Amino acid sequence: MVVALAVLAIADLVVGVSNDAVNFLNSAIGSKAISFRTIMIVASLGIAFGAVFSSGMMEVARKGIFNPSMFMFSDIMIIFMAVMITDILLLDFFNTLGMPTSTTVSIVFELLGAAVAVALIKIGADGGSFYEVTNYINTAKATQIIFGILLSVVVAFSIGAFVQYVSRLLLSFNFEKKANWVGALFGGVALTAMVYFILMKGIKGADIAKQSMDILKGATIKGFLENNVLPIVSVSFVIWSALSYVFINFLKINIYKLIIIVGTFALALAFAGNDLVNFIGVPIAAWQSYEAFIDPLINVNGLAANEFTMGILGKKVPTPTLLLLVAGLIMVLTLWFSSKAKGVVKTSLDLASQGETKERFEPNFISRVLVRGSILISKYTNMILPSYLNNKIEKQFEKPVIELVKGKTHELPAFDMVRAAVNLMVAGVLISIATSYKLPLSTTYVTFMVAMGTSLADRAWGSESAVYRVAGVLNVIGGWFGTAITAFAAAALVAYLIHLGGATMIAILLLLVIVILIRNYMSHYKKSKEIKAEDSLSKAESNSIQGVIEESADNISKVLKRVSKINKSTINGLINQDLASLKKAKENVIKLEGEIEDLQNNIFYFIKDLDDSYLGASKFYIDIIGSLQDMAQSSSFIAKVSHKHIYNNHKALKKKQIEELVEINDKLVVLFGEIREIFDSRNFDVIVPRIIEAKLALLEDVQISIQKQVERTRLKETTSPKNTTLYFSLLLETKDLIKANMEILNLYYDEHERSKMPLDSE
Repeated sequence: MVVALAVLAIADLVVGVSNDAVNFLNSAIGSKAISFRTIMIVASLGIAFGAVFSSGMMEVARKGIFNPSMFMFSDIMIIFMAVMITDILLLDFFNTLGMPTSTTVSIVFELLGAAVAVALIKIGADGGSFYEVTNYINTAKATQIIFGILLSVVVAFSIGAFVQYVSRLLLSFNFEKKANWVGALFGGVALTAMVYFILMKGIKGADIAKQSMDILKGATIKGFLENNVLPIVSVSFVIWSALSYVFINFLKINIYKLIIIVGTFALALAFAGNDLVNFIGVPIAAWQSYEAFIDPLINVNGLAANEFTMGILGKKVPTPTLLLLVAGLIMVLTLWFSSKAKGVVKTSLDLASQGETKERFEPNFISRVLVRGSILISKYTNMILPSYLNNKIEKQFEKPVIELVKGKTHELPAFDMVRAAVNLMVAGVLISIATSYKLPLSTTYVTFMVAMGTSLADRAWGSESAVYRVAGVLNVIGGWFGTAITAFAAAALVAYLIHLGGATMIAILLLLVIVILIRNYMSHYKKSKEIKAEDSLSKAESNSIQGVIEESADNISKVLKRVSKINKSTINGLINQDLASLKKAKENVIKLEGEIEDLQNNIFYFIKDLDDSYLGASKFYIDIIGSLQDMAQSSSFIAKVSHKHIYNNHKALKKKQIEELVEINDKLVVLFGEIREIFDSRNFDVIVPRIIEAKLALLEDVQISIQKQVERTRLKETTSPKNTTLYFSLLLETKDLIKANMEILNLYYDEHERSKMPLDSE
């Protein structure tokens, strides 16, 4: 079990860092103030330092949640094994979804769930009462931890919003044009806060901090820092403000970039110091329990595993520095190479973005009510405040117009450096304060909610995006509460299973962990490849009619290829009654519809970027998108009704129906292929005769099949209403699909002919 726990610790570090990278990377990445390589180097250094100084927090795993003296060595090992197995599976599940969850909440509730399960087993064996479970659980500390975690959500959001609002009022969006002393003061405040807590966090875990110093009149460094907060902060503020002024005025250094660099380091350090316990605290506690159990000086009487009490875990035991260094190295390597970490960071950035992004979450009733209520509050607040004050506030929140090269709008940062600096400053301070009081505050909750609070205060959630962003935040918070409940129940269940099955059950559970991790990795890898697929559609970036023709031709070719593939898969799945194939076709067509919807959503920016001399391209582009939507909708309808028919176990298609469908679909595939060749080669001169003849012939075949089905129904050759409805639906949508294809072809042919007119006139 000890060996297994060591391996699980490494796996937990990997999945844990993948989840928590969002905590210290999103501000620096979102602002694009510094290069990604620099961000990673700074964060890696912060993690390395934080890991070395995190020894004190390990006590949470040993005695923070349960009373170790009430458990035997065998009980403790069951608890620790259940916690690690559950933690890895839970965190990897959230990472695969790209959703940031709390490693602190998961470890706390897993310890609580496993400890309660084992306590109930012991109480049941002794014939005790259910209420005796409180003797086994450190209820005071557990309640304090849980309350602190939940409170952090409200506190982080509120303080983040307040600090950002004040910062924006003082600095506005044109902060770089402000007087140098303004930036120096902001730098003084931010750097003082972050550097002081870097010192506090580092010093708290270092051995030198606990030694008396003659220069401090016999006091320890730790004690001196804690007892002289105000003088140290005041002097530090003056020094850092002066240095900031020198940086800005003489060295021409962007103080906001410096704050982001220091803040990223501070937050990475606070993360490692606070959250390392979540990944290796349990395995280290298990190792120390094992050492105590086999030590003849401690286990003097050579008691068996189920007789040796674990009261020793209640004492302070230092964590070997070498183990902390190894853990820090694994965390750094994961940070550099984990693709899942990037996915989790993207979710946070999308919700905090100042500009338009593809919204991941659908609005719900609660998000609509909250947004509507906020709009009403804002409206009445504006009525109360004097108009001159409202105007002054509005001016501070006016965003500067940034002129970019055509097609480069996507390179804008998610938010500016002021918001990034506030995110880092507030989150770093809150986390470090909690760490200094030995409270395992959720770094994910704090950093995420600070980022959401600053987004709200910065008016990043406008009327176009508010309901989606609020729904996203509610989804993430809902996931957090789900984490707590799931962690408690799953750890309790795993502990009970280990108690029943012993070594055999542990082997089965470890095998299950390996299988699930591999499966999730393969699923994530496959999904990543799909995102980069060569057939994904591209937004129009050209500002001329000829450019739009070229770009749209590529998209049409890709859509034709995908629709042809989806249709073929659907018909084969329908004929063979293959539900899996039909489900896959349905998923693919939904994805295609989503991509075409993205193209439609981009129409506003496309028209905005067009040169005045090429405004005719807008109508052409809109018509093309409309025809692509018609194609996708027809294909979608065919896939969905086919899936529904088989899913509901309705009667299969008759032999004659199958033959007709296969013949029509084969001809449709050929037609699609010929049209694709035209778009790939851009040879629109050969469109008219052959393609139109093929289209008319195919439409005639479809009409004949419809007539045949009518006759079969009249002659009572078919007795299934569902079968008949499905067949008519497939044929009618196939007609619409053919017509949509020809509409696109005609649009291109007309535009192609029109583009040749100036040359002919010459």
